[in-house]
Amino acid sequence: MSVPVVKTRGRGQYRNEYIAALAATSSLVASVACAGWSSPALPTLRGPDSPIPITPDEGSWIVSLLSIGSLFGPIICGLFVDRYGRRPVLLLSAIPLMAGWLCIAFAESVGVLYTARLLHGIGYGLAYSVTPIYLGEISSDAVRGSTGVLVTVMAKLAFLFEYSVGPYVGFRALAWISLALPVCFVVLFFWMPETPYSLLARGNKQAAAASLRWLRRSNAIDEELIRMEKLVLASKQKGNPLTQLLLTSTNKKSLVIILLLSLGMQLTGINAILGYSQTIFSRLALPLTAAELSIVLALVQLGSVMLPTFLVDRAGRRPLLLASTAGSLLGLATCAVYFTLDETTDDILSPEPGAAHGWIPFVGVLFFIISFAIGLATVPFAILGEVFPKHIKAAANTVFAVISSAVVFSVVKLFQVISDGAGTYVSFWIFTGCTTVTGVLIYFIIPETKGKSFERIQEMMTHRGLSNESERDANDGVKARPLLC
Repeated sequence: MSVPVVKTRGRGQYRNEYIAALAATSSLVASVACAGWSSPALPTLRGPDSPIPITPDEGSWIVSLLSIGSLFGPIICGLFVDRYGRRPVLLLSAIPLMAGWLCIAFAESVGVLYTARLLHGIGYGLAYSVTPIYLGEISSDAVRGSTGVLVTVMAKLAFLFEYSVGPYVGFRALAWISLALPVCFVVLFFWMPETPYSLLARGNKQAAAASLRWLRRSNAIDEELIRMEKLVLASKQKGNPLTQLLLTSTNKKSLVIILLLSLGMQLTGINAILGYSQTIFSRLALPLTAAELSIVLALVQLGSVMLPTFLVDRAGRRPLLLASTAGSLLGLATCAVYFTLDETTDDILSPEPGAAHGWIPFVGVLFFIISFAIGLATVPFAILGEVFPKHIKAAANTVFAVISSAVVFSVVKLFQVISDGAGTYVSFWIFTGCTTVTGVLIYFIIPETKGKSFERIQEMMTHRGLSNESERDANDGVKARPLLC
């Protein structure tokens, strides 16, 4: 796709990079809306006037099948993203999303809802696999962290949309309204360029130069283009990407880092809490309805993820991750203690509706959401675009996303089972314990990548680079941390 040549550099020099990043991450508004849909939809489906009556077990499958479908998204990404490019594969993600909303709009049985959720999962997994690659390859070093954080900002917009609209429109009307999201994504992203790395890898240097000129808003791109060519050439000489990912020590270190962050994110229970938010809040006798509490939750998490957009390239990745884990632990522990007292005792918490202590678990969830948003929800996506060489990013994203999807399915499905069988407090104690372990591992394993080029980060992943990292980071004013993986 041809793009205009722009000579501007200086004020607004990153404008086009942000435009392309916003257009790309609108795919996540479209896909994550599928995850947010279950919170307002489940009470309707399980209510007395349900358009499709379901059992609690069927409801848990409706929520969790999204994760099963999302297993196929990264596989499609791994097969096609290097062959056809980032842009067309990301546009492809809109097709199963639109098909899923149409299934829900016309559904007359639970089986059709299951099919819709599987289709939504495919689009969800595909968008989440391709978007970080696209962002990492279009962004300058100075803004790569900020554009990576947009992944989570746009996801929270999707939750806010579904939480705000869902309770106040009909079940089928919500599907038609949500259908507009993938349509808008296609309209916006269709005009964006392919990444220079992808174009160079497919031998189209002229188009790569045009793309880079538009993104950087400058004609002075020769040096960066040459550097990109060298990286692409080197990647082609290194053999099968999956083999390199799993067998090369440098890449194995990067994979361990990404998988740790992925597992840490999901084992906090974030997807279960968001997917069942109205169901959880319906147990609290508060002046606000469960739907209104969910809207407050969505507004708070959206505001929270705005902060790391400005901090991730200033404060650094490690400080945000550690602060996020500590705050998440406190919020989850507060909920765990409250639900333990509420479900196992009769004389500690007042049974009166509207009692002041009813706000404790809601405030605990809000504190968890805020803490999660400033680090665990945002920084992993920034790091994901940084630690892998270009030639194995697709393979790394596939492995990352498949394992993440499997963990999300387990967490979301088991949350309902454990909560119904043993009590909600047991689920929250499990989330609290997992978050504690995550914080310890982050402290000892995760390196700082703030402000470093792709080349420098790759040096950090090698033993030779690590031996010199303390001295180099001292010159940069960054505290060094050894990698223990």
